[in-house]
Amino acid sequence: MIDVEDLIALVRNYNPRCNADLIRRAYAYGLKMHDGQFRHSGEPYFTHPVAVAAILTEQRLDDATIVTALLHDTIEDTRSTFTEVEGLFGTEVAELVDGVTKLTNLQLGSSASKQAENFRKLFMAMSKDLRVILVKLADRLHNMRTIKSMRPEKQAQKARETMEIFAPLAGRMGMQWMREELEDLAFKVLNPEARTSIIRRFVSLQKESGDVISQITADIRNELEKAGIEADVFGRAKRPYSIWRKMEEKSLTFSRLSDIYGFRVITRSVPDCYAVLGLIHQRWRSVPGRFKDYISQPKSNGYRSIHTTVSGRDGKRVEVQIRTRQMHEVAEAGVAAHWSYRDGERALNPFAVDPAKWLASLTERFAEGDHDEFLENVKLEMYSDQVFCFSPKGDVIKLPKGATPIDFAYAIHTRIGNSCVGAKVDGIRVPLWTRLKNGQSVEVITAAGQRPQATWLDIVATGRAKASIRKSLREEDRTRFVKLGSELARVAFEHVGRKVSDKALRTAAKTLGLPDETEVLARLGSAELTAREVVEALYPELAARGPETVDPGRAVIGLAADQTFHRAKCCQPLPGERIVGITYRGQGVVIHAIDCPALEEFEEQPGRWVDLHWHEGSHPPVYSVALKITISNDAGVLGHICTLIGAQKANISDLHFLDKKPDFYSLLVEVDLRDAEHLHRLLTALEAETDVAQVQRWRDLSRKP
Repeated sequence: MIDVEDLIALVRNYNPRCNADLIRRAYAYGLKMHDGQFRHSGEPYFTHPVAVAAILTEQRLDDATIVTALLHDTIEDTRSTFTEVEGLFGTEVAELVDGVTKLTNLQLGSSASKQAENFRKLFMAMSKDLRVILVKLADRLHNMRTIKSMRPEKQAQKARETMEIFAPLAGRMGMQWMREELEDLAFKVLNPEARTSIIRRFVSLQKESGDVISQITADIRNELEKAGIEADVFGRAKRPYSIWRKMEEKSLTFSRLSDIYGFRVITRSVPDCYAVLGLIHQRWRSVPGRFKDYISQPKSNGYRSIHTTVSGRDGKRVEVQIRTRQMHEVAEAGVAAHWSYRDGERALNPFAVDPAKWLASLTERFAEGDHDEFLENVKLEMYSDQVFCFSPKGDVIKLPKGATPIDFAYAIHTRIGNSCVGAKVDGIRVPLWTRLKNGQSVEVITAAGQRPQATWLDIVATGRAKASIRKSLREEDRTRFVKLGSELARVAFEHVGRKVSDKALRTAAKTLGLPDETEVLARLGSAELTAREVVEALYPELAARGPETVDPGRAVIGLAADQTFHRAKCCQPLPGERIVGITYRGQGVVIHAIDCPALEEFEEQPGRWVDLHWHEGSHPPVYSVALKITISNDAGVLGHICTLIGAQKANISDLHFLDKKPDFYSLLVEVDLRDAEHLHRLLTALEAETDVAQVQRWRDLSRKP
């Protein structure tokens, strides 16, 4: 355990004017309060708060934050109280310790609405004083570094929570080093075999090609010396989890993954950054599409840097980041740069941004949304990477990666988004689902009377757009949904021998946490609630009964009373998949999967689109889906595969041979299934068979609806 004087020395390295007496008193108080307590490893418990404080000294944080780290578990785990801490160490420290205690008590890994509500509280606490989350992140980092002493199931729970919440939160706050370490520590718990495999490949690669990092670092320094530019150059191999994520996202093997090395050039000035970029591009060939200038277009968390990828020594791709010293401090510390000290004074870094504004706007923006919606939007914000687009007037609009013209429209104003009917990108008319790229100019086309379409929810990428679209849809469709919900409730209650009434619905609303019976009916009609959930809210004993079978003739919600439907032959959508309807004259409504390429031809015909949802419940196995299967050409294999399909409760309705070879042949099998989950189980069973070389869902776009 770090001695108190050693801890004070760490603080004095960056803040010679620190309040050493305050730190000594906090250290002694924490040691006394945690006396007799031990960690799972057997160490005295107080080693943990001291380690957390030491982590925060690396970020050069103020005395109050260091003291909070030493005391962060006292109110929760000892006989200490808020009043006592306030009396001994002041209101600022007491409120920070209390804030960390409240965050610790939030079960962020819990499910559904509880997790969403806790997430809301987390962001509210962060908005009041961001130092609370800095202590919490350091606390989680030390716990992950020492996680081996915990039970395996507890390790897995903490690792998932770290991967889903704390790592992306650290990244969003600009603390990239912490995000990478948290991800890698969680990866070590969740997938140790994959991590070990990557490390082995690294060792093997180093034996084959030598110390590539020192070689390329020397090459870059040599170019800088020739040009007379003063700069520091650092190189490193990327962390195992970062490599694993790239392999997963791009479906690449390790041998095909190129840019596994990263290099940083820290210059003295901004002009030097661009001079270094020119030198690197002259010396090595740049990789098209792998250049980003975050100096001219900074990220919202203050991050500034030039990123470029080049084909370096022996053709190996390497990523180079170029930035000034002040930019580097913000890139390393993120939000902590806002609080950091140097030589006893708050370091006034011009590039440091206080993300409190982002957090405050986020909590305010979704204050009226429901909990699940809030959680979805927060996660969208946390995981987003950014692109920068221009309005026709030259204004810069920041959007997350994957954003569309609809996101762009809502980023300008909700009214523009709601009335959007089309868009031009760089002067060319494009579909609304087009993914925007850095530097593009976007012009939004609007029309009076236009309203958001339900299908937009599957197109947009920003929380703001999703919230605005849902709000508009709820307002517009509320009357229709209430009417439909009334009919669904009547049928559901009659099915279990009960009679629906306003009083029964009011009771259900109270049980479900909704304001009144009208809201129950509206959500029922919009498929946000199922009739089964409403019935079970009143009669829990019905939960033990088997699920009701959905009538195939009434399998979807959203059709008018006189409309008929059938599934599109091109994409063969299944219950459980997102769908949309297209009206055809004389054919009623044809249901397509939301990602069906055939929908492109209807982009300019919004009047033919119908927002649909599958009915909840158990569907009968009557939905035909085509599977393309490649199997070995051996005696009895085909019969075995047919038996396996039957064992999965799937009926074969048709079978065609596509290609026969001496060792393998391909066939197209039509099977009748219940839903998407049924398909998933069947594909999993087939993929596990040694005689099956390949199996995939077959979609024939040449087949007419």
